[in-house]
Amino acid sequence: MPVGVLTLDIQIPYAHSLKEKRAVLQKMRGRLRSRFNVAVAELDHQDVWQHATLGVVSISDSQPLLESVFRQVLAESEKILGYDVANHSLDFF
Repeated sequence: MPVGVLTLDIQIPYAHSLKEKRAVLQKMRGRLRSRFNVAVAELDHQDVWQHATLGVVSISDSQPLLESVFRQVLAESEKILGYDVANHSLDFF
């Protein structure tokens, strides 16, 4: 039973406070959770205004299904944030 982890490195150059950064991340988390039924958490850079690392996790009985879900999650993330998604990585366990 594979577990997939998508890590998103996000740059938020227009955030001038932690409050602005968290508002952006809250919108992103809510949308991904509701549309794709995945778990989303901020993994790193909690005290930095313009940088964030989000982890998106899901489990399934099929790795190809997980890959498809994570492609859709990445596309939705890029739709929400545009070029602010600086980097991503996908791992399976």
